[in-house]
Amino acid sequence: MKLMFFASLICITLLSCGKDDDTLDDDNPNLINPLVNLTLNLNLPQYEPLKFPGNSVVVTQQGIRGIVVYNVNNDLYNAFELSDPNHPPANCSRMELNGIIAECPCPNDDNEYNIVSGLHTSDPSLYPMQRYRAERTGDNIRIFN
Repeated sequence: MKLMFFASLICITLLSCGKDDDTLDDDNPNLINPLVNLTLNLNLPQYEPLKFPGNSVVVTQQGIRGIVVYNVNNDLYNAFELSDPNHPPANCSRMELNGIIAECPCPNDDNEYNIVSGLHTSDPSLYPMQRYRAERTGDNIRIFN
């Protein structure tokens, strides 16, 4: 009886675990989840600001409207999509940086997000910025999903 109980407990535990519990799913109907896989070499002049905490760099080669990468503390880096998550992509929906705030320039749109947390600055019930994974290894930062 004990063996059957433990076998059932193990089966339930294994079945309840997803293959990747650390996914970045957010069910945002406004944004697609584009394939992102890039490596930023901190020895290149365009990425050198990322060697210092509090600095950010915008990368336009991937993502929907580009990606902002922010150095939190040289060990932790945040990477977020620059397309405003609270409306479908449009010609104006590429957010612009003003310090650590990403602002949507669309008319009649006051959406602003903190690039440290990805959250809307005034209404946390709105969709946050779409996050990508960021890992530093030596002088390289890998951004991926």
